[in-house]
Amino acid sequence: MDRAALEQRLRQIEAKIAAVQQQIREQHQVIAKLEGAGRPADHAKYLLAGLELLHTAYRTSRKAMLAQFMDACE
Repeated sequence: MDRAALEQRLRQIEAKIAAVQQQIREQHQVIAKLEGAGRPADHAKYLLAGLELLHTAYRTSRKAMLAQFMDACE
């Protein structure tokens, strides 16, 4: 992949990381509201766990892309 394509992919993964971070923050708020109201939050916590796994996958992908980008810059 050429440098321009790698830059584009990095921008895309950064946007995905930012979006899932926002979703994680919002899900924490949902959980707090549910628990504060004495309602079960199991499903919300399950969704949060999935979002956290997705966040980890995106960060791993970004790390690999950064390494590839650095190689392309040399």
